[in-house]
Amino acid sequence: MAAPTRQSSSVEGGGPRYPPPSPPQSSVKFTRRTSSGRFVSLSRDDELDVPGDYSTQNDYINYTVLMPPTPDNQPGGAEASGDKADGPALYNAPSSRLRSDSRRIGVQGGGSGDGGGGGKRDGKLDRRMSVIKNNDKSMLLRSHTQDFDHNRWLFESKGKYGIGNAFWQNDDSFDHDTGMSMQDFIDKPWKPLTRKIQVSPGVISPYRVLIVLRMIALGFYLTWRIQNPNQDAMWLWGLSLVCEIWFSFSWLLDILPKFNPIDRAADLVALKDKFETPSQANPNGRSDLPGVDVFITTVDPEKEPPLVTANTILSILAVEYPIEKLSIYISDDGGAILTFESMAEAVWVPFCRKHNIEPRNPDSYFSQKMDRTKNKKRPDFVKDRRWIKREYDEFKVRINGLPDVIRKRCDKYNKDEELKEKKLIRDQNDGVLPPDHKINVTKATWMADGTHWPGMWYNPTADHSKEDHAGILQIMSKVPDNDPVMGGPDEGRLDFTGIDTRLPMFAYVSREKRKCYDHNKKAGAMNALVRASAILSNGAFILNVDYDHYIYNSMAIREGMCYMIDRGGDRVCFIQFPQRFDGIDPSDRYANHNTVFYDGSSLRRNWMHVQTICTLRFSSTTRANEYQGRPLADHFSVKNGRHPGALIIPRPPLDAHTVAEAVAVISCWYEENTEWGDRIGWIYGSAREDVLTGYRMHNRGWRSVYCITKRDAFRGTAPINLTDRLHQVLRWAIGSVEIFFSRNNPILASPRLKFLQRLAYLNIAMYPFSSIFLVVYCFLPALSLFTGEFIVQSLDIVFLFYVFIIVLALTLISLLEVKWSGIGLEEWWRNEQFWVIGGTSAHLVAVLQGLLKIIVGIEIKSESTSQSTGKNEEDDIYADLHAVKWTGLFIMPLIIIIVNLVALVIGFATTVYSVIPQWSKLFRQSFFCFWVLAHMYPFAKGLMGRKGKVPTIIYVWAGLISITVSLLYIVIKPPQGDSKAPTDGDVNFKF
Repeated sequence: MAAPTRQSSSVEGGGPRYPPPSPPQSSVKFTRRTSSGRFVSLSRDDELDVPGDYSTQNDYINYTVLMPPTPDNQPGGAEASGDKADGPALYNAPSSRLRSDSRRIGVQGGGSGDGGGGGKRDGKLDRRMSVIKNNDKSMLLRSHTQDFDHNRWLFESKGKYGIGNAFWQNDDSFDHDTGMSMQDFIDKPWKPLTRKIQVSPGVISPYRVLIVLRMIALGFYLTWRIQNPNQDAMWLWGLSLVCEIWFSFSWLLDILPKFNPIDRAADLVALKDKFETPSQANPNGRSDLPGVDVFITTVDPEKEPPLVTANTILSILAVEYPIEKLSIYISDDGGAILTFESMAEAVWVPFCRKHNIEPRNPDSYFSQKMDRTKNKKRPDFVKDRRWIKREYDEFKVRINGLPDVIRKRCDKYNKDEELKEKKLIRDQNDGVLPPDHKINVTKATWMADGTHWPGMWYNPTADHSKEDHAGILQIMSKVPDNDPVMGGPDEGRLDFTGIDTRLPMFAYVSREKRKCYDHNKKAGAMNALVRASAILSNGAFILNVDYDHYIYNSMAIREGMCYMIDRGGDRVCFIQFPQRFDGIDPSDRYANHNTVFYDGSSLRRNWMHVQTICTLRFSSTTRANEYQGRPLADHFSVKNGRHPGALIIPRPPLDAHTVAEAVAVISCWYEENTEWGDRIGWIYGSAREDVLTGYRMHNRGWRSVYCITKRDAFRGTAPINLTDRLHQVLRWAIGSVEIFFSRNNPILASPRLKFLQRLAYLNIAMYPFSSIFLVVYCFLPALSLFTGEFIVQSLDIVFLFYVFIIVLALTLISLLEVKWSGIGLEEWWRNEQFWVIGGTSAHLVAVLQGLLKIIVGIEIKSESTSQSTGKNEEDDIYADLHAVKWTGLFIMPLIIIIVNLVALVIGFATTVYSVIPQWSKLFRQSFFCFWVLAHMYPFAKGLMGRKGKVPTIIYVWAGLISITVSLLYIVIKPPQGDSKAPTDGDVNFKF
């Protein structure tokens, strides 16, 4: 509904008529807006005492108020009741909605009259109780959101005025079209669920100025470099110039999307008031929130420990969200029986609800070093915690011993099958077993009920391997009742009286796989979950997490929901949460926290979708269940909303037919000749299905929100081993290269993609190519020492000035970015170090693999990352940090380190044994070598292993590289002998 455009208006009111005394003098009153949205009357003198925080231009409205008619204050005589008050009625408010008709009161002149005994009227005076004299339209705007104040508009257009102050009419009329009554506006004024928080101008303004200043300086610097080549070393000048141009372009792609960072905050109290508070549309106060389907993905229980997966499931089961609206699905893409039988037990969930436990991952909760009794009010907390800790320890023992239990069970059943086969053969041969007969019994994997496991077997065979098995769907927990189920005093030795013991619906899903089909990795598994969940629960939103990312903040889903169902939320496609990690070494050697990316990158501007932990709108991927995800139509500005109370209907229980239909949609043939993976669901074609899917949705015009909660929403684990970390970075970089060489290149995006958004996606697609220029640039300092030349012919004052300005601007930009994003200087420096390490190793290999795939058609499968569980030798939670696992990704960084070290030795020797030592030149050239080595320090430290025990293979490679570089230097620039006899201390040869 468009905002009204009237700038001044009047509200009429009146009272009983009294004998006409002299008219009182009018006085001027003021009002100010309180924190609750009301207006409080105060005089002009009182205005001077109002604190400065309240004295804004939109908070005060002038009112001309006449004294109300009372026995002590009798206004003048009134005219006929049919007279009409001066001035237009506010928004054409009908007179029938006024408490009483307006009166025109006149004052007769003394001793003179004019016709008919009525007397001459020498003046007319409005006797309205409140007349707005302000013509400023901005008064109708909310000061905190600058939106049109619909509360006040409704108040002034529909309100009835009596004597003195304004008040609503007595009848509480209910509008069935909007689901609102006037009482709703008095007691609970409309409040938005979210609000934007702008970065302080004192920080962001200098930040933008420095960005522009550095862009200008880079332009002048590159122009000067092009106009002043080094004639003595054109090859060195050309290589350095090309690298610097690329780095400038790459920096622009990275920095421009950060030009306007914003933060957001959610109002959980307003969410509860709107969706879970009794009202006329929802008299019982049932939750009117939309349904959420949570997807958990796992592949290999050997690399992804089942105990970690079980803890993630427990944290989601215990989340603070309406139980009947939550459904959980775990996708086991490997079809492993170990994952199936390690599903968590339920006693942990009511314990969390009873004592408000945070975090709700039992392993994380019990490992924290803090006062457990803090803020705990129940007297039985210590007893309950001790009992639940003992139960969880026993649960861990069972999970860790589950592989042996399954193998022993399988051996027993297989042996029984073998005995049955022998007995059958004896029966066929008169009780005699032929000596030459071989008994062939398939070594199957057995479930606890004595039946064959339909998924992958320990001894893989046809139809029972990781890439060839049947589809499995098992409902682990049925659809909960719509009403709470309260526990009793002895629920598993814990008192759960008054605690809801229901569990959300939980399903185990393993899609069908056959060797003749392309299963599209994780994107295919997610699409299978989308189809199965659409049949079983049909939630309006999807939350996808990895097996090792648990819910650290039990209110996280509610906070994400605020952005989805707020006004304008129907255009929001997904909510991106930042990733936080546990178990990282204190120094964060390999930048696993990656806070520079998650807290300081273009994600803050909601430009792209990366990684997991995302709340996704179901209808944005499948065009299904669109109505549930609409915002609540509780405000006239909400367009395309749903009626209050539309989602309080109970969910029907699942039947066999519904489950059978869900099994059919996870079959491997279902997607044939469909648009799944192309226009529907997660998009295929890249290892980074998250970025690709987010790009497609943004390309269609959807919006997104980056949600940083005060308490971390999710936490997970990350590989702290150098080899595992590089393989993780390699997999991401391969996905980016695949996006760049596909039709999903951001350059080809539609006009719906915003310019800065296009730059952000282009940066994601192109960052691996910086590795080529980075490797060359890391060799330039060594080549400069080998040849005695530099990238410029001489250290001109103009060159030094440009370098100083560029470096200073970059340093100040980094400091301001650290300030507005909240990251630390050490985290920023670790990010810079690992950018060089990853760029010279994983990113370079990713570019080579991408080119091989595009040009030759050869695809090299990348290794999956095994996460650290913190349970290693000697009970050292950081044991993986010191483990050295040789990989080919180590070769290029190791070459760079050795070449720069050899160059330093040769440069020092050349200077010492020269006729005229040029120490300033050596210092200038050595500085950049040390710059490269400083960035490579974490890599070199990772190669040292535990307590300096360097693996033999490192010595071998270091020796080979050192010898090769030394021999190449001697061949290219051999020592030159002097034909003359040495005099005055000269040597016979020089370098």
